[in-house]
Amino acid sequence: MHDWNFLAVFADWEFLLLGLVNSLKVAGLALTFGVPLGLLIALGRLSRIRPLRILCTFVIEFFRTTPPLVQLFWFFFALPILIDVRMTPFIASVATLSIQSSAFFAEVFRGGINSIDKGQWEAAKAIGMTRGESLRRIILPQAVKRMIPAFVERSIELFKTTTLISTVSYADLMFQANELAQKTFRPLEVYTVVAGIYFLLILVFSQVSIVLEKRLALSGDSTVR
Repeated sequence: MHDWNFLAVFADWEFLLLGLVNSLKVAGLALTFGVPLGLLIALGRLSRIRPLRILCTFVIEFFRTTPPLVQLFWFFFALPILIDVRMTPFIASVATLSIQSSAFFAEVFRGGINSIDKGQWEAAKAIGMTRGESLRRIILPQAVKRMIPAFVERSIELFKTTTLISTVSYADLMFQANELAQKTFRPLEVYTVVAGIYFLLILVFSQVSIVLEKRLALSGDSTVR
């Protein structure tokens, strides 16, 4: 029977904390770039310009259906060969997760925009608004409110996906956990603690999503999945 001993793990808690901070940093930057990029891609897919619509549809489907690990390896190992630049694990991680998440956020945006009654587009047009003005001043403010729970869920998925970036030697939580497990010879304890960290953080995010959904339901707004 295993002799559990977490003292070695907790003695190096700063080691894991650094990894957690790095994971959150990558996830935060991926959200910062991925959300606006997702909006642009969604608008492109909703565009009346057929070539642009086809291109954006392809981007969405490609990055939603190919494994994120393959995308990460391509950005880290293959892209530098094509453009002849040095790609750091941090830049490759942020770039991969930003683009990968933007494909999912694009579908959230598209669903939110399409959920708004077409009569509101027509009403905006009737008072002289352009399509862009209608989107910015009438459609998006309503759509974003409906999309909040879906955005929280996608953000949770993004955070879980950061566990892959340890494969390109970026010092995220999983990478630090691997190092600590080899250092202390206590892999069971180390990975148990790491699992607990992910569980607690994602549980908090999930509860936020549930609260938001309940509030939106009370206000009469449906949510977008």
